Amino acid sequence: MAVKSSTKKRLMEEGIKEELAHKLADDANLDTIKKMSLDDVATKLGLKKSDTEFETVMNVIRALSASKRRSRGKRVDILRQAGDEVDIPLGDSRFNVLNHELTPHHELVPIDEEEDALAPWELLTSDGNGGTRLRRELLPKILITDPAVQVIKEMHEAEDEELRAGWLNNRIVRVIRRSPSAGTHVAYRLVVEGT
Repeated sequence: MAVKSSTKKRLMEEGIKEELAHKLADDANLDTIKKMSLDDVATKLGLKKSDTEFETVMNVIRALSASKRRSRGKRVDILRQAGDEVDIPLGDSRFNVLNHELTPHHELVPIDEEEDALAPWELLTSDGNGGTRLRRELLPKILITDPAVQVIKEMHEAEDEELRAGWLNNRIVRVIRRSPSAGTHVAYRLVVEGT
């Protein structure tokens, strides 16, 4: 049996009979199905609300609605699990670029940890007053208008409303990529307002 609709396939994987999954998936994706009322689902399936098949379908829809994100496979690696805890969508209708499977994990490096994180690259230099400073200007840049940086900015501003304007400029972002050969690759970027 060849299933052409990914929505129909997903419903069948969750335990809905093929003919019911076909009726539900006709001109509807999972998000649309999750938002349907009981009457809409009953009408679309041609079932009564008292039928056991209808109750089974509604239980599956409720379970799908309760899950935060769909899994692309059975395997979940540690990095993906860590990213799921940090990259939280900012609303039901808002797209969070950090939750996309092709976007690497981005996180803001706390100010007090910047020197330790960048120590292997020997970016410390004397400041002329007998102290040292971090040569941030040598890091690759990432614009403050980058969608991933904007999500990080909004998440931090939602947590701390007293942040002053421009607080993100000149901060360091850690980018963690999954690599088939290296396992994970960590890179650091300096947030800048312009080129």
